[in-house]
Amino acid sequence: MELLEPRRYDTMKVVISREYGKMQTLGSLVVFDGKEILLKVLTLELPDLGNQKSISCIPEGKYTVHRIYSPKFGNCFHLQDVPGRTAILIHPGNYTKDTRGCILIGMNHIDIDGDGLKDVSDSTTAMNKLLTTITENVFELHVI
Repeated sequence: MELLEPRRYDTMKVVISREYGKMQTLGSLVVFDGKEILLKVLTLELPDLGNQKSISCIPEGKYTVHRIYSPKFGNCFHLQDVPGRTAILIHPGNYTKDTRGCILIGMNHIDIDGDGLKDVSDSTTAMNKLLTTITENVFELHVI
């Protein structure tokens, strides 16, 4: 029996594309291997208020991301060198009230709580899929 080599993601690219709103920022996070889409999940962030700490989404750009363990969120991802910000994570959560600048992920954009704003549903499922898809401990994220 021949053992197969684990798949290497030398051409892996992770991109968040956004749609900005007054009350929130919605987006999609896509993991590519070359031109092949390995995973697509949806994102929820705070509105763009000029990168103000705790009330705004982070600026567009390229970020180095580390896989970490958070006592609060479990396994998640930590964005490095975000201008003027610290402790920016990609972690589970459903509502903008669940973030102070971090990126929440889920499977669908839907108004869960009836407040007229879209939330992200099935956040834990999305996080588990992302953790399974991105096996590297360090990768680059493009936020556009």
